[in-house]
Order: sequence, then C-alpha cells, then structure tokens
Amino acid sequence: MYKIKLKKSLEAKMTNKIDVDELKLTSKDFKSDQDVRWCPGCGDYSILAQVQKVLPTLGVKKEDFVWVSGIGCSSRFPYYMDTYGFHSIHGRAPAIATGLKIAHPELSVWIATGDGDLMSIGGNHFIHACRKNVDVNIILFNNEIYGLTKGQYSPTSEKGKVTKSSPYGSIDYPFNPASLALGSNSTFVARTMDRDPKHLQFILKRAAEHNGVSFVEVYQNCNIFNDGTFFALTDKETKPETTIFLEHDKPMVFGKDNDKGIVLKGFEPTVVSLTDGENSIEDLIVHDEFDESPVRAFILAHMTDDANLPTPFGIFRQVEKPSYNDALEEQIADVTEARGKGDLDTLLFAGNTWEVTDN
Repeated sequence: MYKIKLKKSLEAKMTNKIDVDELKLTSKDFKSDQDVRWCPGCGDYSILAQVQKVLPTLGVKKEDFVWVSGIGCSSRFPYYMDTYGFHSIHGRAPAIATGLKIAHPELSVWIATGDGDLMSIGGNHFIHACRKNVDVNIILFNNEIYGLTKGQYSPTSEKGKVTKSSPYGSIDYPFNPASLALGSNSTFVARTMDRDPKHLQFILKRAAEHNGVSFVEVYQNCNIFNDGTFFALTDKETKPETTIFLEHDKPMVFGKDNDKGIVLKGFEPTVVSLTDGENSIEDLIVHDEFDESPVRAFILAHMTDDANLPTPFGIFRQVEKPSYNDALEEQIADVTEARGKGDLDTLLFAGNTWEVTDN
C-alpha cells in the first residue's frame, strides 16, 4: 500500500508538468524589473542567475512558481524573481511555505533563506518542515555571517570567529546544516557552491524534481563581512585538493590528478593514496545517494569537521516517501468519503459550548 501511494504521488507530480518547448520560457521571463541591491561581487548574484536559468527547464508554468523568504540579504530574493512571492518575517519562511503548499498543492514552492534566518530564529520551523516532508524546496545561502546587520557571527560561523559581536572570538559551536537536515529526516539533502554554476544548476534541478522536502546548502561568499571564507574550496588552484564531488554509484575519488580517495575505517572516513600501491579504487567508498539508511550520509556531512578531509559537494541523500501535503490530501479525501463533506457551523458549535448571559 505504501509503495502504491508513493507511486501515485510521484505520478501526480509528473502529470502536472508541461512540455518545456510548449512553455517557451527563458531566463529573461524570470527577471523582475527591480534593481538588484546586493553588494557588488556578492555570491547571491550567481545563485539568482542559476535559479533563473533552471526554472524554465522544469516544465512548470511561470504563474505556478512562488518564492518565500524571511529576513536577510538572501531574503530579498522574491523581489528579483518575476514570480509570485512572499517576503515574510524572520525565520518563518518554512511555516508560511508549508501553509501555502497545503492550500495550493499544485504550486512549485521555493524558500530563499540565509544561515542566520534559517539556522537561528528559524531553526524550529526548519526542522519541522524537514520532519513532515513538506513538498517545498529550501535553498540556504550560507555565508557563515550575518550580512544584512553588518557582520555579526552566525549559527554557522566557526568557533573562534572574530566579529563585531564576538570581538574576542566566538565561543559557540556551529551548526552543520547538512547534518541538521539529515537528523530532521529531510528526504533530499545536498550541498553546492556559488562559484560552480554548472554544479549549482544540476543540484537545483534535482531538488525541484524531488517529491518532498528538498534542502540545498549553497556555500556563498559575503565579500564585505566574510570575504574568502570558502575560497580554498572554490578557487580553481586549490579546489581539486580540498573538495570531493559526490556521484551516485561512483567511488569517492579526488585530487588534482584523481590520485586520492576516501575509505572507511570503522566509521571514520580516511584519505588514502591511489598511487602508493597500498590502496586501489576498489577499496574506496562507493557513494549511494539512495541509501535508505542515513548513516553514510551523516558520515559524509561531518567530513567538514576535519581539516584533513576534503569537503563533500553533491547529493548526500535522496529517499522517497509520501510528502506531508500528499498525506493530508489523502486523509481529507478518506474522511470526506466516510463521513460526508461536513458543515463549519456544526463543527464550531459541537461539543462543549455555552452561552454567557447578564444573569
């Protein structure tokens, strides 16, 4: 029964799509007439450009896209998209997007948010959107700083970070957003970066095609208050040695000459050489993004905790299960069939009611 319901859910999502050639949409159709007011050189420009390139390829009518945001630099996003949108309140974008998706399940609902907006005041709303598997797409612009309020440390800033709000270094331990999403049972968890447009486009498209909550963390440079924090991962000279790109059913190989790999020693990922004769490509972890168990994905997400390991980018985990809005629609249909359509007045005055009189 579970598999039948899931299949119907996925088929319904695909049925709503229209042939891309029939829609004839381009990136220009998604550019609004608003002046983009991010700082020159901000990584947000790249994310905006890649989103505007991906949306026309999804087979969704322009009027069926909605962007929801909270508060922060990234939360200006709805203004710059020529779609429907909400610039909501701090941290509450997941809650508002959930209500929107429930009321209008036919819409493609996207959330633009930052590490302060989502990981701090919005943390509770985020984990419950993941737990419920609401069919929304959450894009986290992670620059590890509060940019809009001028450079305070954020929930993803590294321990010891010196900022205006931590002049002697932050004593907080940072969140690992990918790990938090996995721990909240998000059914799609991925990471990409602002300075790799092709990879960013690929991940965004995969997120859009997923039925259920999709969480995409984007490493994004704030060139004013946290410039260069990810440059070791994004600069073409250092990138091959500091990053590893996850590909389903492929061994975990990295390095400028693809001469290194990752093996598991117990639960510990370890870098090995592929040229010293001691290890071969057959010894390496083979990535399985569809693994029902989250254990491997957790291990990969925490590779960022060790400076001796490359930082993973790609899809950590993607599993299929009915979304919250699909389950709600089915429940409403079942109850209506069993008990009839119902009446609001009857519901309101049922049970314990009383009248207040002058006596």
